[in-house]
Amino acid sequence: QVQLVESGGGLVQPGGSLRLSCAASGSSFSINTMAWYRQAPGKERELVASITDVDSLMYTDSVKGRFTISRDNAKTTVYLQMNSLKPEDTAVYYCNVYFYSIMRKRYLGVWGQGTLVTVSS
Repeated sequence: QVQLVESGGGLVQPGGSLRLSCAASGSSFSINTMAWYRQAPGKERELVASITDVDSLMYTDSVKGRFTISRDNAKTTVYLQMNSLKPEDTAVYYCNVYFYSIMRKRYLGVWGQGTLVTVSS
């Protein structure tokens, strides 16, 4: 199976930057899509950015030009570089990986534990 470990959250001032990391580990899997979601209190979870196995990128309109999603050379760790942060970016950020399990011959999804990003002065 696949396990995800997130890191990088914290408190940052408006206009500041933060980089989130999500590392996937396990065996006998092939990653299809890696994505970042976020959820603020009282709001539904929303897809922020995603990257596919063929490097297709997607960003929600509110973060375009400010956030960048990327992967490491092994394509097992996904990053979210967050620049020009705004208070409305405050949320718990969750990593999600959609992958193919070679042993189970099925596509499966797994969530990270979440990391809190607080943008405040």
